[in-house]
Amino acid sequence: EVQLVESGGGLVQAGGSLRLSCAVSGFTLDDYTLGWVRQAPGKEREGVSCINKSDGSTYYADSVKGRFTMSSDNVKNTVYLQMNSLKPEDTAVYYCTASWAVSAWYEDEYDYRGQGTQVTVSS
Repeated sequence: EVQLVESGGGLVQAGGSLRLSCAVSGFTLDDYTLGWVRQAPGKEREGVSCINKSDGSTYYADSVKGRFTMSSDNVKNTVYLQMNSLKPEDTAVYYCTASWAVSAWYEDEYDYRGQGTQVTVSS
């Protein structure tokens, strides 16, 4: 059974940091493009970051570039999103996602998605 379980969300003041974790079971990280997307109330879903399974490169949305870092641990089968210098506009539910086809992730299409973890940044 495939499961993506996120953790690490919470309430933080602007300028603070959080680290999200996504524990993956049912497949190995190298099999899928793993990523993070976020959804804020009244806003479109946004692809924040992903690790391209084909070449290992990491993508970041312009809105988080230089502040967020995505990483993976193949031993723990877990991906992470380190979020620094958080802003109120980063407030959203963050979802861990997995796409078999690399292009699918960039087209907002996922084979699997976790239940989400709330990140709230206060000003």
